[in-house]
Amino acid sequence: MNRREFLAGSAWMGAVALAAGCMCDKLTRGGSMSGFRVAPMKRVRVAIVGVGSRGFSAVRRLADIPGIEIVALADNNPEALARARKYLAEKGKRAAKEFAGDEGYKAMADAGLADVLYNATPRDLHVAINVYAMDRKMHVLTEVPGSMTIDGCWETVEACERNRVHCMMLENCCYGEYEMLALNLVNKGILGEIVHCDGAYIHDQRALQFKKSTWRLHDTLTRKGNYYPTHGLGPLCKCLNVNRGDRLDTLVSMESSAPSFEGFSREVMKGTKFANLKMSRGDVNISFMRTVKGHLLTLQHDVAMPRAYDRVNLVSGTKGMMRGINEAGFKVCFEEKLGDGGAEAYFPKEKAEKVRMDYRHPLWKTAGAVAKKVGGHGGMDFMMDIRWAFCLQNGLPLDTDVYDLAAWSSVVELSDRSVRGGSVPVRFPDFTQGGWETAKQFTVDGIDLAKMGIA
Repeated sequence: MNRREFLAGSAWMGAVALAAGCMCDKLTRGGSMSGFRVAPMKRVRVAIVGVGSRGFSAVRRLADIPGIEIVALADNNPEALARARKYLAEKGKRAAKEFAGDEGYKAMADAGLADVLYNATPRDLHVAINVYAMDRKMHVLTEVPGSMTIDGCWETVEACERNRVHCMMLENCCYGEYEMLALNLVNKGILGEIVHCDGAYIHDQRALQFKKSTWRLHDTLTRKGNYYPTHGLGPLCKCLNVNRGDRLDTLVSMESSAPSFEGFSREVMKGTKFANLKMSRGDVNISFMRTVKGHLLTLQHDVAMPRAYDRVNLVSGTKGMMRGINEAGFKVCFEEKLGDGGAEAYFPKEKAEKVRMDYRHPLWKTAGAVAKKVGGHGGMDFMMDIRWAFCLQNGLPLDTDVYDLAAWSSVVELSDRSVRGGSVPVRFPDFTQGGWETAKQFTVDGIDLAKMGIA
């Protein structure tokens, strides 16, 4: 019997055990992964599964990081493998061993060539691949979301705990310049106690889903709720200390009808197999969340409307607020003294720029220039990669852990449940099993470029 079955079906046994002075749940887990670290890895051998669009971008970035060696590649598309092979050869890198087919990742993990699995496959494949790798003692870095189901979240947590390996979700938006500026303002107390955050993933994907990445369309046709929550949610959970002093508790989700997506199907895709499709999911979903300590979070998901790309990234506290505008800039205002009226309007451009420079996150101070040069969503992709590389090379905890992966990803199923139930409240599982109450607040630190050998 696994932990969630025990807790769901035998809660009375837990109460009896607790009264008797023991906690039976400890028998089913390998220990908390909060703050987990391993011995420094001066040479990090990486296997990448899925080297299509997103995975090939990872190949390009990782090839530029000293101490990172791409030793294996897996994909079911021979052309994707060939492109990655050609790129590594052009960079003068040692050839990576290749594994083909839908289950090439199994042979790759079984071969024991790598320390780290970098998973850039479509999202429905994440859990099976990640668990298989962890059960072979590989650390896992996985694209988002980490799971599309609650059961998958638990399965990932349990595999991570029993194998005592890292499992980090590669949420690149946590490393955006303005997301990290907001986090630094929060950690410095400039915005006071954070009461409400507002995040989003607003990205017109009608053409993408119908014409290119049609595997994405499957979610729109079959799911409800927010099936891609972590870009907006992850950075804000850090500002709210989720899993490190607070925890997501309750969610309510509601959504619109689907005139935009269905109109695109009817008009633009006329005469194709994608014409006149009926969507399960509405064009716009909005989910409302409350933490155990009474802080609120609003999350939008809209990939159907003709709107400009936006993650919103609004953090509001008792002293002021900041609102990120993707990579284009930000707005900020705060009171220096309670009641001084300093937050009644956004700061003018010059004052805002001074705030940006005074409170720029240490990671962006150190590596912002090189990250923007290498690129990847304004540099945040490379920033994310050099940060986890630095942590592994120096035996530090990674910035997000498996409990973050599970909590953020659980919104996929929870929002679906809420919408199907008529926007009823649903409760978040506590993937930390109470560990959130004592886990240390985690602040993302900087890195030493010279130590890494990055010019």
